[in-house]
Amino acid sequence: MTPSESTRYAPSHRSDIVFAFAVVIAGALAYYLRDVLALLYVSALFAVVLLPVTRAFMRLKIGRWSPGRGTAVFLMVAIIAGAITLFVAFALPPVISDLRNFVLELPQRGPVMIATLKRVPLVSHLDLDALNAKLQDWGSNFVTYILKSFTGWANKAFKIITGIVLTIYFMLEGEGAYRWLLSFFKADHRERLNSTLLRAKVRMGKWLLGQALLMLILGVLSTIVFASLHVRYAYALGVLMGAFNLIPVVGAMISMALVILAAAMDSWGKVLGVSIFYAIYVQIENSYLTPRIMQTSVGLPGLAVIVALLLGAELEGVIGAMVSVPTAVLVAVLLEEYAVKKDAMPTPTHIHSLTV
Repeated sequence: MTPSESTRYAPSHRSDIVFAFAVVIAGALAYYLRDVLALLYVSALFAVVLLPVTRAFMRLKIGRWSPGRGTAVFLMVAIIAGAITLFVAFALPPVISDLRNFVLELPQRGPVMIATLKRVPLVSHLDLDALNAKLQDWGSNFVTYILKSFTGWANKAFKIITGIVLTIYFMLEGEGAYRWLLSFFKADHRERLNSTLLRAKVRMGKWLLGQALLMLILGVLSTIVFASLHVRYAYALGVLMGAFNLIPVVGAMISMALVILAAAMDSWGKVLGVSIFYAIYVQIENSYLTPRIMQTSVGLPGLAVIVALLLGAELEGVIGAMVSVPTAVLVAVLLEEYAVKKDAMPTPTHIHSLTV
């Protein structure tokens, strides 16, 4: 190698070393800031999902006046806050009151419930006396548990409020941040990435429509079943089931636990009825409703939706499950644009011949 060649290649080796160190430092920094980065990502994702709603408000016309972006975001936030306030004011108090009464009466109701369970053939072999002792201990220490977990709940509430504020800021000022990020790419790559992300945004926005449809189906069916079984506060619990279905899997389980507690105050027949309904509905939703509604809304195969939900729940729990489907849409659009070679893809005839 000549001296001129060694001089030419030396800076390249130094730049590679500097780049490797930069990647390691960036990775370590991202790991330590993973909670903050996750909060920013979730907030930005919800801002993108809610943008179609904001634009719908911006298209409203009252005479010659139509709301701007800031007014549209304010109207949307005000409507959502009003709906939540009405729900908390009128639907939750009876449920919370019954739950509190149930917890207070649990030490007295426990022996009766255990005696009823002992008459069930398959359950009679279990150690029900130990279960009764645990129920009574849990009921007597319920308030203490709530007080001890107040710090954890306060931390989660702070994160939720911060996420809401960040979502509002992203809806108001997100376009400026988006253009700033695109400025890091060359002009030709920038245009391609911009068109790809715009396609992803349209499909991600449809996720909200699909999720709202799932919430409506569960809410209506739950209300009908609970009212037919004469469960206490059937309408409030039905609304709770539909609203909590925004949180995949976990949300319905939490609200169903409240339903079972409300049904247990009257009879085991009602508990059995609501349990059978929920078991059947979960199977229908997971195997039919969610894959097909989400496939129609966001254009993902049913298997991809289920895998995305499982991965999201495993990585980030409830929040991960909530954003898993729109994240899968984003990843799918990017892969279709940059990774999939459409000219080289085999046709259905070729695929059939390969599988035979």
